[in-house]
Amino acid sequence: MKNKVAPIKVGLIGLGKMGQNHLRILSMLKNINLVFIYDVDTEHAAKLAALYNCFYSTDLNADLAKVEAVILVTPTSTHYEYIKQASAHVRSIFVEKPLTDTLSSSEEIIALVREKDLRVQVGFIERFNPAVMALRKVLSGNDHIINADFVRTNKVSSRITDVDVVTDLMIHDIDLAVYLNGPAKDVAAYGVIQDGMIAFARATITHQCGSFSNITASRITEKRIRKISVTCEDKYVHCNLLRKEVLINKQTNEQYYDKVSISSKEETIDVRPEEALLSELLGFAQYVSDGSSEAVPNERDGYNAMKIAQQVQNIIRGSQ
Repeated sequence: MKNKVAPIKVGLIGLGKMGQNHLRILSMLKNINLVFIYDVDTEHAAKLAALYNCFYSTDLNADLAKVEAVILVTPTSTHYEYIKQASAHVRSIFVEKPLTDTLSSSEEIIALVREKDLRVQVGFIERFNPAVMALRKVLSGNDHIINADFVRTNKVSSRITDVDVVTDLMIHDIDLAVYLNGPAKDVAAYGVIQDGMIAFARATITHQCGSFSNITASRITEKRIRKISVTCEDKYVHCNLLRKEVLINKQTNEQYYDKVSISSKEETIDVRPEEALLSELLGFAQYVSDGSSEAVPNERDGYNAMKIAQQVQNIIRGSQ
């Protein structure tokens, strides 16, 4: 008879919109013991604690000593300090993207991870989008990617006030571009600044393997778009992240029939309906339990994405 594994003792810090999504998932997981929730707005935390029948902390340091892992869903500008505070008590930390708000503080976190042998997962949730997972399987053969186009647009959210469109939206696709195409060799960019913040950005990454990634992110565009289009030597793959849809167009020998020309065929990949946040948190639980890190974006991935994001920001601001 197998020994029953005790649930992982977890604390959740940050109860904004995304934090509440984490709370909803965590409250359903049998392998998670949600020891406490915390927010600087104690009245808000108390209401959610009553709704989910859990404990809300008013003494964070005292309650951090009671858990094995921490999930940080706080404003980007606070990530650095919360990671440092949590690392004094726990080994495993999940932090929503980006890792921190500056490249220098991200470097400090990498040093902290080495010093304390931490397990840090960065919340690049799109890696767990079932459409992206299906896309990666499609591209996992010997296919040479010539070019990948990423488009992500969303009207600016009132809850995002401390980061621009590069750090808020584009960084998801920067991570995916490197995840799919490997390390970057060169970065070019242009964009539009509104009210002191970059609101539209376009970047081209030349990868070390010779492939290209073109990434567009916009807070100006009214329409919400999340899509990836990949050109390979023998096929074209379109991925709609909102519809969870992956379509493949393959080249064929052109054939002519009476008034009909057939030059390609389209295949639709069956994408399983999975909630990305659930898959992401299950991945974190596994990472905490045994160190399994396949597909889990760590602090190094967070740093690499931030390095490219800062290059994009510097180029755009330097050209204004």
